[in-house]
Amino acid sequence: MTNVMTYKGYSARIEYDDEDGIFFGRLAGISDGVGFHADNVEELRTAFRESVDDYIETCAKIGKSPEKPYSGKVMFRIDPEVHARAARAAELAGKSLNEWAGEVLAKAAG
Repeated sequence: MTNVMTYKGYSARIEYDDEDGIFFGRLAGISDGVGFHADNVEELRTAFRESVDDYIETCAKIGKSPEKPYSGKVMFRIDPEVHARAARAAELAGKSLNEWAGEVLAKAAG
């Protein structure tokens, strides 16, 4: 079971604090610390949506563009041999390396 909520393109992983008896979460994929909590699931859904709406509204008020969770651009370093094998696999599949890697990552990520 995945404990994730999604709203307006933003997601948050949900956790439970047994000591305090609350559910809590934080918007994922952005550096601005936007968190929320509630005593039950219905209130948590509301708190999550309100935190997203408040974040977007606050950014507009202060003239800042709200961070988007992910741009779709991924930059990472891999071993040159892995790079070569991936490029060959993409070519043999008749795809660009970006298209091939996107499909492989999507499959691996579920």
